[in-house]
Amino acid sequence: MTSLPKFSSTTVQAPTQAPATAAGSDDIDLSKIFRTLWRGKFFIAFCAFIMSAFGVYYAFVMATPTYTASSVVALESRQEQVVDLESVVSGLGGDQITINTEVEVLRSRGLLDKLAVQLNLVDDPEFNSTLQPPSKFSLGALIGYVTSFVATDTSPPPSLSDRAILDSIIDVLLAKISVINVRQSYVFAITAQTEDPEKSALIANTLAELYILDQLETKFEATEQATTWLTDRVSHLQVELEQAEAAAKDFNASTDLVSPEDLAQQNRQIKELRDRLGEARETEVNARLRVKEIELAYDSQDLKQMAEAAADRTLTRIYTQIKDDPDADRTTFDARFQQVQERAELEQSRVSNQISALEATIVDQREQIRLQSIDLVELRQLEREAEASKLIYEYFLSRLKETSVQQGIQQADARILSQAVVPLGPSAPRKMIIVALSIIMGTFVGGSLVLLREFTQTTFRAAEDLESYTGYPVLGQIPAISARRRKNVLQYLVEKPTSAAAEAIRNMRTSVLLSNIDNPPQIIMSTSSIPGEGKTTQSLALSQNLSGLGKKVLLIEGDIRRRVFSEYFDIKERRGLISVLAGDRTLEETVVHEPTMNVDILIGEKSGTNAADLYSSARFREFMDEIRKKYDYIIIDTPPVLAVPDARVIGQSVDAILYTVRWDKTTHRQVSEGLKSFETVNVKVTGLVLGQINVKGMKQYGYGDSHGAYSAYYDN
Repeated sequence: MTSLPKFSSTTVQAPTQAPATAAGSDDIDLSKIFRTLWRGKFFIAFCAFIMSAFGVYYAFVMATPTYTASSVVALESRQEQVVDLESVVSGLGGDQITINTEVEVLRSRGLLDKLAVQLNLVDDPEFNSTLQPPSKFSLGALIGYVTSFVATDTSPPPSLSDRAILDSIIDVLLAKISVINVRQSYVFAITAQTEDPEKSALIANTLAELYILDQLETKFEATEQATTWLTDRVSHLQVELEQAEAAAKDFNASTDLVSPEDLAQQNRQIKELRDRLGEARETEVNARLRVKEIELAYDSQDLKQMAEAAADRTLTRIYTQIKDDPDADRTTFDARFQQVQERAELEQSRVSNQISALEATIVDQREQIRLQSIDLVELRQLEREAEASKLIYEYFLSRLKETSVQQGIQQADARILSQAVVPLGPSAPRKMIIVALSIIMGTFVGGSLVLLREFTQTTFRAAEDLESYTGYPVLGQIPAISARRRKNVLQYLVEKPTSAAAEAIRNMRTSVLLSNIDNPPQIIMSTSSIPGEGKTTQSLALSQNLSGLGKKVLLIEGDIRRRVFSEYFDIKERRGLISVLAGDRTLEETVVHEPTMNVDILIGEKSGTNAADLYSSARFREFMDEIRKKYDYIIIDTPPVLAVPDARVIGQSVDAILYTVRWDKTTHRQVSEGLKSFETVNVKVTGLVLGQINVKGMKQYGYGDSHGAYSAYYDN
């Protein structure tokens, strides 16, 4: 017994939206996704079962138990100050950069190198892969097995060096050791995960100890290097200090230096000399004026003027005597005037000589002071250099003594808060989580495959998908009829009136007749997108079903190009539709009555005229009016709409159009183009028929489960 999706016989309305609109919607239909997943629930369950089986096998059989142990280390933000000395290596800060740096130090290859050597992990097969026996089922073994047949070099592979082996061990340690900083603290958790519980605890504890020891060694090495460097530097500074002091002493001894006080006294003397020089220059000016005045008076030979210019008492007295006695002799006056003039000239000469002497003395004194200043400056420079060398020497000597003292009192910047304890049970694999994740993964993979299969398909497997895509109602869902030959189709429908196919035809008939209650369709056209979609079989079945209602039915073979009715009926070659349209024969002369179906059949025949031209002629419209009067229902089987334009022409003269879509065969594009071809000529398709449904296939795709209850009513 087969089950078929049930189509209710209710009044069918015209499509609410155009196919292009329905097909082009970008909205996500969650209900459609849920329905798709529900239809594929068995496949999803199968995938979940397979993945869970793998998970169980891995967790309980394949996975090697591992054990986790953790030691805890804390950075010391406070340091004990045994002596008030500045350390060579400063303590660690508490900022995030420092904490991250210490995490990387704990995971550094240098520290793990020491760990591998100390624990002799080279001899541990868990860390040294060269000691592990080769697996017969590993990918590497399979590759080696294949390459052994094609390889020409049969020499054994080169052995790894000790350094390469140690590097590989460090890589394994990096994968098995984790260091985590506890938030808002200076605490680090060092976690090791291995196949042995004691080994895990040993690795965690040893790494913590090596970290503390590494800090001490770093400080010892830095202090030792500083001591060595300071010792060498102090020796050089001592030599430099001795040389600087000797240079200052030798320079002081080789020059006739005076003290700064004496140099200041000399500057004061120069000032006094400059003052005397100024006075002398004033005196010289006065002396020159006196000499000049005397010379002018002498040139005038005016005794009064000469006496006044000379400013000499004796000469004034002589002038008085001569003035009272005009006959007095001037010899005495002239002799005295000449003496006064000579004394004035001598005074001028003396003052000039004094000025020259003072100027020479000042120049000599200045040169002496300049030379003394240069020597004094150089001496002071040498003394300052010696003093600076002394200060540097004393600082480095003091620092050397401090560093030497620190060599014995170094402290680590971290301490071990707690040692790792041997775990009592394995931490991995977490079997239940693995199984649960496997089930989730299987469900996800199964659901993804179901959705991928659903949303990548370009065909139709369900009536709701066809309706959603096109916007047209589905009037029937016809299962594939199990008949090897087309002539057996009619026999199947007659002999099995209660089969699923017969019931589907009746449902389709009801839907078509109720598609327009006010004006039930009389002429019904059947078409499809391409050949082979089952439209002809459905036309025959619908005709047979309508005749079963006691109605007079005419079945017309409108596909005059292929003419497949001869494959269904034992009808000899005879005149048919073309002869009627041409007026060569009457309808009564060409119609063949099929007694099994109780249907009149008008077959097609070859014609030299284009079929579309025939169907668009006035004679065809007259023919349609004629058969309306003689028959209750007329079923026209037309060619596929994408092949030739016949269906679009005939569709303008019919009451209803059934558009057949083959289940899981006709593509979305073919259906869209076919329906669009009708829309372009303003012909309305009444509804769609999903034909040749594979019921078993529908079950496999998850479409037929909800209709299984109807199978009890069918007799296939």
